Amino acid sequence: MIRNWSKSVRGTVTAVGALVGGRSSRRRAAPVTYTLITLCCLLFLISPAAGLNPVYGTGEELLAAQRAYFRRWGVIPAELFEDSPGSALTPATALFVHGSWVHLLGNMLFLYVFGAMTEERMGRLQFALFYLGCGYLALLGYAGANAHSQESLVGASGAISAILGAFLFLFPRARVTSLLPFLFFLPLRFPAWVVLPFWAALQWMAAGRAGDGPGVAYLAHLVGFGLGFAFAWVRFGRTTRVGGVPVAAPEGENQP
Repeated sequence: MIRNWSKSVRGTVTAVGALVGGRSSRRRAAPVTYTLITLCCLLFLISPAAGLNPVYGTGEELLAAQRAYFRRWGVIPAELFEDSPGSALTPATALFVHGSWVHLLGNMLFLYVFGAMTEERMGRLQFALFYLGCGYLALLGYAGANAHSQESLVGASGAISAILGAFLFLFPRARVTSLLPFLFFLPLRFPAWVVLPFWAALQWMAAGRAGDGPGVAYLAHLVGFGLGFAFAWVRFGRTTRVGGVPVAAPEGENQP
């Protein structure tokens, strides 16, 4: 997920419904997806957000280092549209910054689950440009709607939400395992055309209740999801979409 950060770091805010997608059971080569996951994990481990590097100290000293880190590499909407080349780059750098272990692992799970099949369908170069471009525009869209916010915005799920949107168009009948809290987290399998619109609806409802303070930037999720679906529609709309792909869901639960 994409998160805002302020002086006090809040816990992850999630919408109702923890969804886990599935991949094809046959092995797929997805070097871009795996490189993105590796890069995000390595950058997190060496950052103050992980809390593992003694260089950043502990307690208030560590919190100060985290705030400075998020402000340097994250998106600050109020500063984004100033005449500053550095600020214009932050929607790209923020895609590789995560605020906590839960934040990182939730995003990487969804990237792992949905990224490989989408990458194989698009091709490596196109997928990499799609990921970066949609992620940048998703953060830009949120910043434009909250232009006076001074909160730092970090996270990869604008780009990951774009992957979900593209996956919905490309693999609408792929089976997705869903863990729903109001059904006691029973693992139920539904086609992507049921699960992913439901996820998007949850983001829409949450966005209507969210402010521009600390928490989850649901609007960026919606922008990314819409961009991803639109791109896949324009790029692959005249080609045959992949239908009922057999999928095997990995263990775990979370959502971007």
